[in-house]
Amino acid sequence: MTRVLVVEDQRTLAEALELAIGAQPDLECVGTVETVELALPLARTGTDVVLMDVHLPGTDGIAGTSLLKTAAPALRVLILTGDPRPRLLAAAAAAGAAGFLTKDSALPDILAAIRAPATGPLLVAGGTLAALAAVPGDEPLPPGTGRPARPAPRQQNRGRCTARELEVLRLLGQGLGPKAIAERLVISPHTARGHIKSVMHKLNAHSQLETVVTAIREGLLPPATGGCPDA
Repeated sequence: MTRVLVVEDQRTLAEALELAIGAQPDLECVGTVETVELALPLARTGTDVVLMDVHLPGTDGIAGTSLLKTAAPALRVLILTGDPRPRLLAAAAAAGAAGFLTKDSALPDILAAIRAPATGPLLVAGGTLAALAAVPGDEPLPPGTGRPARPAPRQQNRGRCTARELEVLRLLGQGLGPKAIAERLVISPHTARGHIKSVMHKLNAHSQLETVVTAIREGLLPPATGGCPDA
């Protein structure tokens, strides 16, 4: 039985999620709370997965993800937001989130994310990632949810990706992590990680997720149709 905590200040949505989760034979909703502060004691005592809103009273969901992961490292936090932006996704990944979904995601997608293996890659719905990639630019994040603004990616570096790096980038876009990429290309995991770090540098990205989003926005990858690698 997977035990799920919902952290959401919109009562109608919170109650709908509670009912939907409770109706599943393999899932149990241990409660719904409106703040990270109320979630912390519950997360320490028998919770497996947290569905986390971003815009909450008090501590926001991104900072809250970091707090929950510090309190309970094995906990899986799934960000459920009505405000999908590339930098918000990257901040969620950096905070340790296990998934990034929009509030209008289909219920089967949310339930599938809850049931996903704890050791799997960070989950991002394909439609969500494609929508993020289509955004022409990043707006400032809410206070406390991300890093300061950074310079735009260097166009001259994008053209310097080697054929192998582009192949690695394509596999990243298919949702493969470093180990799976190494197996697919018959190279060592160390070499795969080296290619990934090089591509991240050339796209001026801070995470593998941000690398994929940037690559889609720049036309180096087609719009996503599946998951994304962990950051």
